[in-house]
Amino acid sequence: MRGEGKRTLLSITVAVIPVLQTAAMAVDLPGEGPRLGAERITQEQIVGGALSLADLRRAGLRMFTTPFNKADGYGDGPMDLTLSPRFEGNRPTINGTFLRVNGLDGQSCLDCHNVIDASTSPPTLGIGGAGGSVTNAIALPTRIGLEDPDFDAGRVPFNGRFINPPALHGAGAVELLAREMTADLKAIEAQAKADPGVVYELITKGVSFGTLVADAAGNIDPSDIHGVDGDLIVKPFGRKGEFPTVRAFDTAAVRFHFGMQPVEVVGIDNDADGDGVANEVLVGELSAMHVFGTTLKRPYVQRLSADGQRGLAMFNSIGCASCHVPELNADGSLLDYFLPGADTPYLTVDLATDVPGYDPATGGGIRVPLFSDLKRHSLGPAMAEDLDLVDPQVNEDFITPRLWGVASTAPYMHSGQATTIGEAIEMHGGEASPVRERYRELADGDKRALHTFLHCLRLPTDAVADLLVKGPGQNGKGKGKGR
Repeated sequence: MRGEGKRTLLSITVAVIPVLQTAAMAVDLPGEGPRLGAERITQEQIVGGALSLADLRRAGLRMFTTPFNKADGYGDGPMDLTLSPRFEGNRPTINGTFLRVNGLDGQSCLDCHNVIDASTSPPTLGIGGAGGSVTNAIALPTRIGLEDPDFDAGRVPFNGRFINPPALHGAGAVELLAREMTADLKAIEAQAKADPGVVYELITKGVSFGTLVADAAGNIDPSDIHGVDGDLIVKPFGRKGEFPTVRAFDTAAVRFHFGMQPVEVVGIDNDADGDGVANEVLVGELSAMHVFGTTLKRPYVQRLSADGQRGLAMFNSIGCASCHVPELNADGSLLDYFLPGADTPYLTVDLATDVPGYDPATGGGIRVPLFSDLKRHSLGPAMAEDLDLVDPQVNEDFITPRLWGVASTAPYMHSGQATTIGEAIEMHGGEASPVRERYRELADGDKRALHTFLHCLRLPTDAVADLLVKGPGQNGKGKGKGR
């Protein structure tokens, strides 16, 4: 796929996809039809090479920013009282449209991912950024109180998840790293099965996920596997590390937040939620979202002053870097895109030479300065979420957040409960307790230097500028290879 000169969002080659129509759509009233319109991006167009990489990214940008309405399939449709109210596609609402708790809480991805720099006044808004506290997702609760019943705890009863939206920049390299790390762990597992009784260390890219040993029947003892599920698949997306790819995250997100059903989940022409609309999110549209989300520009480090250099030394010396690993190297630079269950990619993008353009690593591959180990860690009982899980310990576990861009992305922690970086550091418990104590013991000058360094880790303010500029040759370089 190659860039094709001057284009706009409206000039992308598309296919006409039939949808079930509402009464308002049938008479073509202005503003009453689906925001996506009848012309849609299909997987066949992507595989057939009808779209340049820039066009495909623009299609993803359109999916990311479009405020969907009921004609697009927004919402769950009529309630089925024979099913649980928490069943996806069968949620009650406050006003017939929105719920805000357990989803139906926004109309576009941009609603929640829209702050590029929270440190400016007013905040700098943009596409793919983090979200303020007002955009927190309220997930999985069955009980929310309105007051502290004992007038002593300072918190209302709540047994779900309160999730602050993170920034999305750099996701392509993160997905590539996770895929390579998973392959390493799977290879170690295979060695362990070939050598029953021998303990193997699960180390990939310098990150230890514990050890494993297999018995003569090939069964793995998972008791010393840490920071990753027993399937050994590194899942870098989601605060709990639930999703291995951006596509997997997007598939769940459009269903949870918008009540829109992806065709690859429910099937073609199937009105799965009974809202009168079928083909709500096409396979090609999820592919466009995946490509867009993984080709956003990466965060960057401002030029460090002497104080910033000293702060980086403090970051390493007190142990922050043990989890927030400053840099991991990907062995390659090619990110393959797969449909669910497929073994052959339908597209390949070179993250070094296409977009967003990563620096080469010594010996090959690319350098990814993400400040994370892509591993789950316990932050202690003070950070635990009240979830109905088999192992309560899991409630304390969160994947190490990537600190690139941290200066731009307040509030902090998984729930946004820390309004400053200093507050966030003080909230680190569990495995991070020793590092927090060393932070507290820093001399004032050293602590100031550490904060100076952290405030040099910023998001790009022009993450999609190449897709919005309409001048010839300025619409996004790259030639993703369609298959």
